[in-house]
Amino acid sequence: MDKLVYTAATGLRAHMAAQAAIANNMANASTTGFRADRVVFDRIDLKGGGTQLEARAPTSEEVTDADRRAGAVTQTGRPLDLAVNGAAWLAVQASDGSEAYTRRGDLEVTPSGVLQTGDGFIVQGQGGPITLPPYDKLTIAGDGTVSIVPPGTEASAVQVVDRIKLVSATGADTVKGLDNLLRVRGGGTLPDDMDATVTAGALEGSNVNMTEALVDMIENQRSYEVQANLLKEAKSMDEGATSLMRLPS
Repeated sequence: MDKLVYTAATGLRAHMAAQAAIANNMANASTTGFRADRVVFDRIDLKGGGTQLEARAPTSEEVTDADRRAGAVTQTGRPLDLAVNGAAWLAVQASDGSEAYTRRGDLEVTPSGVLQTGDGFIVQGQGGPITLPPYDKLTIAGDGTVSIVPPGTEASAVQVVDRIKLVSATGADTVKGLDNLLRVRGGGTLPDDMDATVTAGALEGSNVNMTEALVDMIENQRSYEVQANLLKEAKSMDEGATSLMRLPS
């Protein structure tokens, strides 16, 4: 009986996590570069030297992964906007100081000259965070090279500042975190993709499909009801077994 209750409770918890992920996807349907959350349920670990199976609840960092499909690209004409082409990712500095990866390309320059994404993560170059000196004009080339025209100089006096670090996640064990950044599972960094390109003056939108999200929400709700009914059945069976053990008065 305890195993039946545990199974039902585990199922309820999993479907609650799925519902939260679906709701988060729908809320970010218009967020630049957003990758749809995908809940991972198949978490089975080996214990006892690989002879015992143990099911456990995943941690918050392991709950979600990303739908890797690309979003629609729209032209903006803004010099600091870029869309990463193909399967490459843009390297940024996460809030904990580690290197992480994003597809969000709505870049901006802070008052101190640091180049960052629209959600505040510092863009990485070939030698670390990219810091821009004062400029009259800024351009981003197709290979991610950032160039400027210094103040008071001719338009032809172009200076290369750095090249945005673009990486390849192909073949790597990566996972999306709750901050919408991609990371290497267990730590580490991804290798530079020297063939990666970007499209300047454009932005990649969210890859959330609202129709699919609504269907997923309905299916998940029905599965949740099945697990809830399983708990009710377990309670009914427990009460029936208890009544059989009562002594006649």
